[in-house]
Amino acid sequence: MVRSFARTPVDAGVLDQIIHAGHSGPSAGNTRSIELLILERRDDLESSDVEAYWDTTLAADARASFPWPRLLDAPVLIVPYVDPAAYVERYGEPDKARTGLGAGPDAWSVPYWWVDGGAAVENMLLAASGLELGACFFGQFEHEAAVSTRFGVPEGRRAVGTIAIGHPDLPNDRPSRSTRRPKRPVTETTHRGHWQDL
Repeated sequence: MVRSFARTPVDAGVLDQIIHAGHSGPSAGNTRSIELLILERRDDLESSDVEAYWDTTLAADARASFPWPRLLDAPVLIVPYVDPAAYVERYGEPDKARTGLGAGPDAWSVPYWWVDGGAAVENMLLAASGLELGACFFGQFEHEAAVSTRFGVPEGRRAVGTIAIGHPDLPNDRPSRSTRRPKRPVTETTHRGHWQDL
């Protein structure tokens, strides 16, 4: 994850490739309910969609102590949304009705809308990296409702999080403290044939 960006705009054709990648992930029941809110910085305008996003999620007085100030320079923010009701409706159709998942969101032991949303996010992160851009995925947490209201998101849609995309400013990038955590070896996290006692 890159947390420091140059303000250089992302080429429209490159951004379209990333968007396409987000729409190319798996979709349970071919529901295809992933929708993307694309926010771009416009230096020719006094205020852009990106600034409106940060004004909604990070108060001006909190910015002075924010540990990643160059994250706010990312020229593109993508907010992937899922629609749980679309999955319930799809799994209520005749070819899926036997699953019982059309009864409502609580019928799902694994809510596939989050699975599909995560796959869309991963596709976009990989696409951005492959196109030599930086990207950072982060949660909206308590700001989800305010972001949805600010940008006119229809009721019932849920934000998976937000992806910042742009040209990385690596000399000024500051990793998260989480990167200090050691990775578990593959030999500990891969179980071939059966789960072994560790």
